[in-house]
Amino acid sequence: MLRPEDREFFFPLGFFFPWSGVSRQKSLDDRSIHDPKLNSSPPNKLSDGNVIFIGKAPIKWEPVDVTPILKDGKTAIPDEAIESVKRNYVALKGPLATPYDNVDTVLIRENTEGEYSGIEHVVVDGVVQSIKLITKEASERVLRFAFQYARSINKKKVRVVHKATIMKMSDGLFLNLARDIAKEFPDIEFDAELLDNSCLKIVTDPTPYNDKVLVMPNLYGDILSDMCAGLIGGLGLTPSGNIGNECSIFEAVHGSAPDIAGKGLANPTALLLSSIMMLQHMNLGEHAARIQKATFDTLAEGKVS
Repeated sequence: MLRPEDREFFFPLGFFFPWSGVSRQKSLDDRSIHDPKLNSSPPNKLSDGNVIFIGKAPIKWEPVDVTPILKDGKTAIPDEAIESVKRNYVALKGPLATPYDNVDTVLIRENTEGEYSGIEHVVVDGVVQSIKLITKEASERVLRFAFQYARSINKKKVRVVHKATIMKMSDGLFLNLARDIAKEFPDIEFDAELLDNSCLKIVTDPTPYNDKVLVMPNLYGDILSDMCAGLIGGLGLTPSGNIGNECSIFEAVHGSAPDIAGKGLANPTALLLSSIMMLQHMNLGEHAARIQKATFDTLAEGKVS
């Protein structure tokens, strides 16, 4: 076991974003390093319950700003923060958003049935039953649309996200129908993946999903779409469309946000991108492309209102 007196001993403390605390000291006695460049207390106020300060641990602090910066066109941690960690060996950082570059995930969700079919009833007092409804008609409609949409946007793969290992009849029907419909689209690769695995893999690295269209029953699509929205900055950046046989409605994924109504704080990006989807659906691709380029250029420049 390594004891503090055997070698230099380091102990860190992290602060709320955008601060990261790193510290260094010789040992747990009076031989602490006293570097005038280091602070004796953290830059942010901490709660009285912080165990490190209650324990009066002899720590010298080097607060480092870890606010992400743009470097060579990519989001990166400042070099000063990296050098500080190398110099002090140990750091405990405050929460940082994990940057994901080049995310281009398309999710298609059946939007009329499944667990959201609204069929619920009380069996006996204290017991409620909710019915998951999966029909051949609705499943074939959304699955065929997924393949057609993949072809229209030059995606070469369609993947069904399911739980057929557990829900053998309902998700099993959805999956089997997908296999049959895939035969109608020999130019599109088809495979399937368990919902659990999809969630794990996408948040770890979403880039392998860039060449795929994901299609799934209602509940899975509801959850997975919001999860993917978090990868790119939240619901305020995420567009969506409801595609029907006779009409289609496009909308921002987020709600009405009444708490910020009239304050000029709402992010218009999601609704703007939904409008671009609408133009593409109306075969007004040239108009959509112009607006999309202007939107993305503005975001890339970091302009906000």
